[in-house]
Amino acid sequence: MKNQILYTLQLSDNALIYGHRLSEWCGHGPILEQDIALTNISLDYLGQARSFYQHAANLFNALPQAEKQGMFLSVALEEKIKKGESIDEDDLAYLRDGWDFRNLLITEQPNGDWATTIARAFYFDTFNYLFYTQLKKSTDLQLAAVAEKSLKEVTYHKRWSAEWVIRLGDGTNESHVKMQTALNDLWPFTGEMFRMTDAEKDMAGNAGVDTAALYDLWLQEVAAVVDEATLKMPEGAWMQDGGKNGRHSEHLGYILAELQFIQRAYPGMEW
Repeated sequence: MKNQILYTLQLSDNALIYGHRLSEWCGHGPILEQDIALTNISLDYLGQARSFYQHAANLFNALPQAEKQGMFLSVALEEKIKKGESIDEDDLAYLRDGWDFRNLLITEQPNGDWATTIARAFYFDTFNYLFYTQLKKSTDLQLAAVAEKSLKEVTYHKRWSAEWVIRLGDGTNESHVKMQTALNDLWPFTGEMFRMTDAEKDMAGNAGVDTAALYDLWLQEVAAVVDEATLKMPEGAWMQDGGKNGRHSEHLGYILAELQFIQRAYPGMEW
């Protein structure tokens, strides 16, 4: 059960942190149409995060009290658990500290310029499409239901980001250079998507997805778009790692400071 909870939190955190990152473009998009597109995509991810967090909270609340304590490092959340209180989706989003988050490092990277945002989206969307395609077969019916609904959204995300890679890569000399630079800079963050944690290994094949098995197909799909965009596949075997085990870049701290401020300043406040 513990691995099932950690696995679900991994999915929740990816969606929340990435959705929040994309929301920072609201009002700042290069053109109105794309400003609205990114805002809607961020809302898709926040919706996915809510569904996963609700499921994780339900799984956690079903544990015996003795097994609940010590799962999180957050003092605020542990105090609530010690009192025997149930937790909910808001607790998991707003009361956990950075080291309790298990999102991929790529999801917390800064937006940068438009090409950087597109490159990050392209890598992550392509992975998500393949991931949700498999997750909808999960024996965990709640995970399967969220995956089936999310796959419809992610299919659009994948098409949108791929089209922008082609548009920028096969555009002007300046857009070509920026797109190539963005792909190269974010490439070291892609390997973590396919390095499986203990929770992922435990869940693979039944309730979860064998992400390592997705790599070859992901690489083929990425390479096909990069080639059509007249760009070159990035090189380099060294990859960043640690996000799925709670080791993050400094960028996550800034995201959480903004995301969790109201709840931390006014604990338990409800609208």
